Amino acid sequence: MATLMQKIKDIEDEMARTQKNKATAHHLGLLKAKLAKLRRDLLEPPSKGGGGAGEGFDVTKSGDARVGLVGFPSVGKSTLLNKLTGTFSEVASYEFTTLTCIPGVIVYRGAKIQLLDLPGIIEGAKDGKGRGRQVISTARTCNCILIVLDAIKPITHKRLIEKELEGFGIRLNKEPPNLTFRKKDKGGINFTSTVTNTHLDLETVKAICSEYRIHNADITLRFDATADDLIDVIEGSRIYMPCIYVVNKIDQITLEELEILDKLPHYCPVSAHLEWNLDGLLEKIWEYLNLTRIYTKPKGMNPDYEDPVILSSKTRTVEDFCERIHKDFIKQFNALVWGSSAKHKPQRVGKEHLLEDEDVVQIIKKMTNQVVELATKQEESYRGRVNNLSQLVHQLSISRVANQGVKDLEELTYLIGYVVTRFTKDFCLITGLHCDEPYDLEKFGFVGESSKGKGKGNGKVVKGKGKVKTTPKKATKKVSVTCVEL
Repeated sequence: MATLMQKIKDIEDEMARTQKNKATAHHLGLLKAKLAKLRRDLLEPPSKGGGGAGEGFDVTKSGDARVGLVGFPSVGKSTLLNKLTGTFSEVASYEFTTLTCIPGVIVYRGAKIQLLDLPGIIEGAKDGKGRGRQVISTARTCNCILIVLDAIKPITHKRLIEKELEGFGIRLNKEPPNLTFRKKDKGGINFTSTVTNTHLDLETVKAICSEYRIHNADITLRFDATADDLIDVIEGSRIYMPCIYVVNKIDQITLEELEILDKLPHYCPVSAHLEWNLDGLLEKIWEYLNLTRIYTKPKGMNPDYEDPVILSSKTRTVEDFCERIHKDFIKQFNALVWGSSAKHKPQRVGKEHLLEDEDVVQIIKKMTNQVVELATKQEESYRGRVNNLSQLVHQLSISRVANQGVKDLEELTYLIGYVVTRFTKDFCLITGLHCDEPYDLEKFGFVGESSKGKGKGNGKVVKGKGKVKTTPKKATKKVSVTCVEL
């Protein structure tokens, strides 16, 4: 450990002595690549089994987003957590009051935001001093960072904290470099740039790549990149996240100083003790998290505006929405969308459709091929049962059964009623009908032949108490039955 620290210090001293110009760009790029490798080995030492050192606090991630409070000791992080979440975190006038990570939850606009009160860091945290390695490792898991500053302390503390976070691979309020780096098997280093580049040239690029033992690669720049940008892409472990500079204790500064702070970018002045501008801080956190609220709408019901589904701005397609509900939901669905993302209301959309904030989505699960095939087989089976029953009724006409006695008629009536009831209950499950609705027996072929020339009625069988009921010829020919359990 001491050897790595000494190497890091030697390289930093050499970089401080070296003048920055075109002639030294090649040498400085090589030193920056060596420094990045040494810091990576320092923060993530190779482990020979078991867990590696430098892991963060064991705090379960919950809610829709995570926000971390980072800052020097005694700047008001714990007071801010208490006021925003109602969670108790010990507050005292001495430094290092908080020695571990204390989580809290903010419910804002239907979203649950987890707020972490991290212990105060000191200068040199990126090199392993104090508990800085654990603090910054936990900060890497956040979606947004709040750097809490003391309004009466020097503003240079901001740059010191930024340096500690950047040394741990965290890039604040920056976008990933717009350059392409692709390794290949042969052909050497191919360096191209679509814009005028003032920081990198072919020799500097080759020196940086050789430090990482890369001798064949295609590199394309689409903006005026620096050596640090190229190193970040090669390392591949950098995290880009939004950051808000929360200037606390503004009740102890003048109005002129407050007006100056209010004009700075990414700043939010507050007073945690007096609860000044906490609503403005929550609004800024929501803006920087850039979350999307999607409301669900059950079929035949009003949308649920109480419990929205929260999506990130980078993953807000219908497919992401379905996976947030259930992973298997995307395989069989139809989606209807109401809101600003829909051209007409409602609009049937596919899984690649981009959702906007406060859209309403209704997911209709469609039948798979296996379900359709099974339903078809069941329907064919039921049709066969219907045909068999119709043939039986035709063979045993009413006049013939009546001559054989009441016992045979009861058996036939029971058989017809049983099959009719079972058929209609199963059939309604497939077609989506209600089982308590009456069904026309003629529609399904359950009516026998009338006795010709005998009796004044039409001699139709009716499900009931095992009796033959004759109706006048002018009466309706339709007979209905209600599905009941036998």
